[in-house]
Amino acid sequence: MLEPISGLPDNALGFTTKGKVTSEDYETVLIPAVEEKLKHHEKVSLLYHMGDEFDGFEVGAMWDDAKVGLAHITNWEKIAIVSDVNWIKKAGKVFGFAIDTMSSSGHVKIFNNEELDQAIAWIGEGE
Repeated sequence: MLEPISGLPDNALGFTTKGKVTSEDYETVLIPAVEEKLKHHEKVSLLYHMGDEFDGFEVGAMWDDAKVGLAHITNWEKIAIVSDVNWIKKAGKVFGFAIDTMSSSGHVKIFNNEELDQAIAWIGEGE
């Protein structure tokens, strides 16, 4: 399940994961939210928090994650990935490299769960 995080800048979206993240979560929550933001902003920032209640991704959700990330690769301003799960942090670094290579302004930063407040502050910098 994806739960929105409130209080972020107008050009930013934030989600906390609870339990297992499904393809339906992407199709009904995350993707429509990204598409709506992009109607009003050329660049969008994303805060993605996978905390203690995170229980993994369904395969379809991982595919949807890759599709939305790559479909809008030049539209990302900042992406903050907040997690203590090692494979997620490694995957975030690979995605961050792709964004840095393909986009002159996109930036990905990885945070541990205890750094959620710093991630929220970083997303809001420059606003």
